[in-house]
Amino acid sequence: MNEETLRINEIFYSIQGESTWAGLPCTFVRLQGCPLRCHYCDSSYAFRSGEQMLISEIIRRVDSFSTSLVELTGGEPLAQHRVHILIDKLLEKGYTILLETSGERELSTCDPRIYRVIDIKTPSSGAPHSFLEENYEQLSVRDELKFVILNYSDFEWAVQLVTHKSLFKKVKDIHLSPVMYQDSNQEIEGCSALDPEQLASWILECGLPFRMQLQLHKYIWSPLARGV
Repeated sequence: MNEETLRINEIFYSIQGESTWAGLPCTFVRLQGCPLRCHYCDSSYAFRSGEQMLISEIIRRVDSFSTSLVELTGGEPLAQHRVHILIDKLLEKGYTILLETSGERELSTCDPRIYRVIDIKTPSSGAPHSFLEENYEQLSVRDELKFVILNYSDFEWAVQLVTHKSLFKKVKDIHLSPVMYQDSNQEIEGCSALDPEQLASWILECGLPFRMQLQLHKYIWSPLARGV
């Protein structure tokens, strides 16, 4: 196997829908594969679907779009160790790199010049213990954390964790997002499985500086649409 290939699910150009970078044009490189099976996953199609691509071809595709902002996502991008080769080459070309990861793999392997958006899994995900304990020491003010919330138990769990670990002092921002419907057979009301107004009220009541986050792209396009 060529040492400079990655398993890629899709590459597309869209509006960044999450994090403090939301609203900006962004190229997304979605890597195939993930060791987790979160109950509310919105990209389960990337578990097994994809193709081997030369890193040079990935970069050629990224170069074809009119933005310097690139997000590497998945799946779990850190599950493929050659992703660091891609990161190095994109940084050399002057791209701003966002890496979305669950923290299930060591963050110490990441280039310090990238920006990490770290999705810490809540109990309703089915993987609340997947975040590596040693990764808490790797967090920096360039990082953003995300908790996807289905119910009040998830919310309480997130509050306790960020308080116990003093996470507001370690990272740039901490986002709370309501779980979105993924199944086309479900009734979609505003495309959110948790009423955003309810989550907003919990944030206001707790008095902590969480950032309320809705997945912007799922309000622009269908929440079931791919490639956006």
